Amino acid sequence: MRLVSLLLWALAIVLVLLPILRRLSRPRRRVPAVHDELVKDPVCQTYVVRSRAVTRTAAGQPLYFCSAECARRYLG
Repeated sequence: MRLVSLLLWALAIVLVLLPILRRLSRPRRRVPAVHDELVKDPVCQTYVVRSRAVTRTAAGQPLYFCSAECARRYLG
């Protein structure tokens, strides 16, 4: 009877520790660094991801717009 009880305890411990050991042995996925940021359109006041924004230069400073229409309205 003691042997059965000991085997049941050993099985319970293995079932608890096995998922923990699997999780620790998996390589961790790294989150890629985000190099893009949101910029504000000076015409319609919306935020646009810099890499997708329409870029114009005024007075030596870059300006970012959500669309070509907003860039035209600002500079025109």
